[in-house]
Amino acid sequence: YAPSDIAIDSGYMSSPKHIVFPTTDDGQAHAFYYEPTNIDFTAPDNELPPLVTICHGGPTSASGTGLDLSTHYWTSRGFAVVDVNYRGSSGYGKVYRDALKGKWGIYDTDDCIAAAQYLIDQGLVDKDRVIIRGGSAGGYTTINALTFEDFFAAGAALYGIADLMVFIGDTHKFESRYLDSLVGPYPEEAQRYHDRSAINFMDQLATPMIILQGLEDEIVPPSQAEIMVGALESKGLPYAYIGFPGEQHGFRQAANIIRAQEAELYFYGKVLGFEPADDIGEDVVEVRNLD
Repeated sequence: YAPSDIAIDSGYMSSPKHIVFPTTDDGQAHAFYYEPTNIDFTAPDNELPPLVTICHGGPTSASGTGLDLSTHYWTSRGFAVVDVNYRGSSGYGKVYRDALKGKWGIYDTDDCIAAAQYLIDQGLVDKDRVIIRGGSAGGYTTINALTFEDFFAAGAALYGIADLMVFIGDTHKFESRYLDSLVGPYPEEAQRYHDRSAINFMDQLATPMIILQGLEDEIVPPSQAEIMVGALESKGLPYAYIGFPGEQHGFRQAANIIRAQEAELYFYGKVLGFEPADDIGEDVVEVRNLD
């Protein structure tokens, strides 16, 4: 480890604001909200920013307020960001964390939608340009939100789970038993696994998605991404897919991290109808079924 000596102008950095908002089953959930921040640009007075809703992985980990350049990538490009610590996240007590037991695939999705709706109701973001993104367990939440709910305009699933039953068979032993508390014991609760696997309900999917996947991932195997790509293609929905050779669960190579971030921005531009200020070539990713 070596500290970076790169100076970062604070004029491009957004400070997090902790928010608490109402959600389903008379609950409350937590998130960190980041305003768009860029000293070189001022948004038009009559325009609200698009929102990137981030759902963390784990799923029982948590998002914090430490420096995350990915968050500031979005805020410096005119997006608001809400980083959701949905029920089940760590750091808010045992009752809050245990709330996800048996409810994974429900409360995480509910709370991401509730966080975005709260910001819409506050007049802070554009209701027609709300995006959801997440990796691993957050990718599962993203896929579920885009399949079971008609709320988001687009999404990005990074090494996310589309079929829980396939995941049980493909992943390593520790992760496969992790679902016993989050969903229920398998095969006793096989119907619950079926009902919370978006791949079984592709007739409901109607939202554009970009899928980013490491091709050597042993935790969330590439087969999960391939299932989703096949479904998106068969439905004729706008989508993009990049499989990264040599990458595992999360991207480590600098060139791949940059490409993934730029491809996601490029995809949102195509789907939401804006031209990114960044000089991103069309070869960064192919967006299929756009017309």
